[in-house]
Parts: sequence; structure tokens; C-alpha cells
Amino acid sequence: MSKIRHSLRFKLTLTFALFGAFISLLLSVGLSFTAHNLGDRLIDETLRAELEDYMNRRLRNPASLPPHTLSIRGYVQRAGADDAEIPAELRTLGEGQYQLVLERVPYRVAVRDSANERYFLLFNEMRQRHREETFGVYLLLGAAIMVLLSAALGWWLAGRVVSPVAELARRVSEAHPEDAGESVSAGFAADEIGQLAGVFDDYLKRMRAFIEREQNFTADVSHELRTPLAIVQGVVEIMQEDEHLQGRERERIARIGRANQDMISMTAALLLMAREEASGEEVRQTCDVCELAAAVVESHRHLLNPATEVALVCGGPLLIPAERTLLSIVVANLVRNAFTHTPSGRVTVSVEGRQLMVRDTGTGIRGDEMGKVFQKHFKGRGSAGSGIGLSLVKRICDRYGWETILESTEGAGTTAYLIFHAT
Repeated sequence: MSKIRHSLRFKLTLTFALFGAFISLLLSVGLSFTAHNLGDRLIDETLRAELEDYMNRRLRNPASLPPHTLSIRGYVQRAGADDAEIPAELRTLGEGQYQLVLERVPYRVAVRDSANERYFLLFNEMRQRHREETFGVYLLLGAAIMVLLSAALGWWLAGRVVSPVAELARRVSEAHPEDAGESVSAGFAADEIGQLAGVFDDYLKRMRAFIEREQNFTADVSHELRTPLAIVQGVVEIMQEDEHLQGRERERIARIGRANQDMISMTAALLLMAREEASGEEVRQTCDVCELAAAVVESHRHLLNPATEVALVCGGPLLIPAERTLLSIVVANLVRNAFTHTPSGRVTVSVEGRQLMVRDTGTGIRGDEMGKVFQKHFKGRGSAGSGIGLSLVKRICDRYGWETILESTEGAGTTAYLIFHAT
């Protein structure tokens, strides 16, 4: 029902019904006002004619009695005569037309003076009021019928108008950029809907061209970027086997190797996500979060300051269906941030239930930066990174339906929760 109320067809039908109701109300009020005024004018004309006729008969025959029928009553007030039979409401009236209620009966009254006599003629409006009420009922019924007809006509016309829009919406919802031969605008007339369909076709063409360029770029990068990184890694491993290296030189080469390894992992993750987005299929493996967290902690120990302790707590194996490279990127970013921003104190990495927690006692995050940490290229105070780590974490978590929560107090440390919601 809610879907119908918000549909374009319902809104158009409601507009027609409201328009019909407005026109009907306007006509009903106009007709009712006209009928009432016309009735009053006819009554006044009848009273004047009857009054003149009686006054003429009275001139010819002074003993003529005033009219007394179901609709008309007459009285004559003579100067100095007893007028007890004349209602008290009439005695004080001067010449003219009046509206009175006598004994709960509405009357239209005409008063005329002639030759020391005052003539009163009353018209009983009960039947006229009844006719007006009946006419009003007919007007209301006509207005209701008009509203129903307007709604029915609006529903039919709205269906004719909305049908091309609904068809266009269906085609757009079913259109896929990967289907190069599919056209949205086929079969539409050269009207506004056809023009809109043509715009969607142009948009799909641009999307298909973009996807093709992205796929070509991904394929090229997969070869052109991974090959030199693998060569650098091989050279680093050969240099590390040199027994003549001094301690400082060996540390520098190790730093180059770690940076290159991080680049290899980052490139693999980005290319993997790009391939999944292009193909629409996700690569999933069964990963043990405890085992992976332990490996990440060991591979990042070189970032720890001598005054910082690290503890790994695992309540038991936690198996997660996900690509291991992507899960490793997420955990490594959280652990790397904790190690880097804890000059002294303690870092705790724990896996309990269906969540991984990384807690440190480091510098913390400023309050005005908390809402920006997941933004791309945002770097907080004192950060030496590129600003894409946590934004990449968010992208990966969104892909798998995980949740990342950060709680931090400036100067007291940060706690990061990675919650693996069941899928």
C-alpha cells in the first residue's frame, strides 16, 4: 500500500481527483447561491404581483378579503381599526421587503402603504427551503460522482502516461554495462521519454567504455607493476645474503624489502578488488583470524619502540570466509597504526568471539579528526602515511559486510574493533 501511495500513477490520479473535487465544489457553491438568489427573486416578484392584484381588487371592492392559502397570507392594517389579528412582529414594519420567522415558520414579507391602509403579504418559504435542501443533496451527489469519475479518468490517463516511464525504469534497472549490445531506447517514440532513454543509452556507452579502459588498465598494471616489484624483492633477498654487509646497511636493505613487500601486498589487494568489481564475483577463502593476526604482529615488530610491549590474546580459532590478502591488509593497517603511534606503553591484539580488537596506549586521535579518519587521503596530526590505509580498510569491510569501530582519547590511546558479522 505504501508503494502505491508513493507511485507516480497514484499521485496523478490524486491530482485529477482533487481537481475534480475543486471544480465540483466551485460549481456546487455557485449553483446553490444562484438557485437561492433566484428563488428569493421569484418570491419577491410573486409577492409584488399578488400585492398589487389584491390592492386593485380592494379598490374595486373594499370588502375583499386578503389572500390566505398554503403559501401566501395577507393582512390589512387600517388607521384607527383594531389590528389584534395582525402578528405583533408585523405591526412595526414599514414599507419594503423583509425576512421573518413566525411560529418557527420562515416567511418572506412585503409591506405596502396605500390610502391610510397598510398591506402585509407573507410567503411561506418552507417548501422553498425544502426544495433548496433537496437541490443541495443532488449537488453533493453530483460532486461525489464527479470526483469518482475524475479519479477513474485520472487513473486511466495516468496509466497511459506512466506506462512508458515504468517501462524505461524497468529497462534501466535490467541494463548491465557489460552487455554491449543492449539498448534502452529501442521502441520508444521521439518524445521526452525517448529523449530520456537516449540519454541513458549514452550513459551506458560511456560506462562500457570506462569499464573497458579499467579492465585494460588492470591487466596492464598486473604485469607492468608486479614485475618490477618482484625484481626489487629478488634483489633485496640476494643483498641480504651478503655476509659482508654492516649492521646499518643490512637494516636499510631490510627496510627497502619491507616497504617493497608492503607495496606488493597493497598492489595485490587493489588488483584483486578491481577484478572482483569487474567480474561481480568475490574470491573467498577460509582464513583463521588468530593465525593471521599472529603473522601480522610478527611481521610488524620492527615498528615497535623499545619501550612498547605487545600482547597477542586469542580465545580460539576464528574462521572467516574471505580473501586472505584482503583480510591481511585490514589487520595489518590496524596493527601498524597501533605500533606506529605508541611510543611507549602497551599494544594488545585480541581475538574473541567474532571480533578482533587492537588496543594501544599511544597518542590517540584528536576529537576533530575522528570523523575523518576513514576518508581517502586524510592524514591526522603527526601521521607520516599516505592517508589511504584506513580508507582501504573501510572499502574492504564494506565489501564483506564487516564493521570497523574506533574509540580514541587524545593522549590516552586508541581501541579499534573489527567485527565480523555473519553472512
